[in-house]
Amino acid sequence: MTASLRSGQPPLTLEHKLGKVIQYAYTVPDLDAAMRQYTEVLRIGPWFKRGPFVPRSGLYRGEPATSRLSLARAFSGDSMIELIQQHDDEPSIFREVTLARGYGFHHWAIPTRDFDEDTRRYQARGFEVAFSDVLDTGARIRYLDAVSAVGGLIELVEATPAQLDRYTLFYVSSIGWDGANPVREG
Repeated sequence: MTASLRSGQPPLTLEHKLGKVIQYAYTVPDLDAAMRQYTEVLRIGPWFKRGPFVPRSGLYRGEPATSRLSLARAFSGDSMIELIQQHDDEPSIFREVTLARGYGFHHWAIPTRDFDEDTRRYQARGFEVAFSDVLDTGARIRYLDAVSAVGGLIELVEATPAQLDRYTLFYVSSIGWDGANPVREG
């Protein structure tokens, strides 16, 4: 999906973000309260909320992932903010970071068309795969444990057309957002 702000303008895409950080993600104890705070204080929105859900085919450090999660995503400029709430005490990449440091910054996400090669490149630096899953768009994700090197995990997101379409929808919705309908399903 490409979108334009008004007729006559070139299509709007997120192609310029391929291989670069597109998202900054934070764990929060209460997703609804966090969305309200980020909207009121930072004027970020609209939020696209998903969950609660259990990752479809998630593997956490090689074992099936069973944690129940909710997340919300919104753009500020051309950077996406993601807020994540875990609803249980099951082992997960979110719980392990929260137990170690408390709530707050968790990971950066990078969309890539060279998913397997980029995974190998990060693994060659000693960053092990901590979590993997396949999203409902069919895109694969892998979180690489780079906490010791850069203070957070790195999420590689396979830049399939469907995944880029979803991100573009979130992005376009934020442009000129007037505060109406601050939380949407997505």
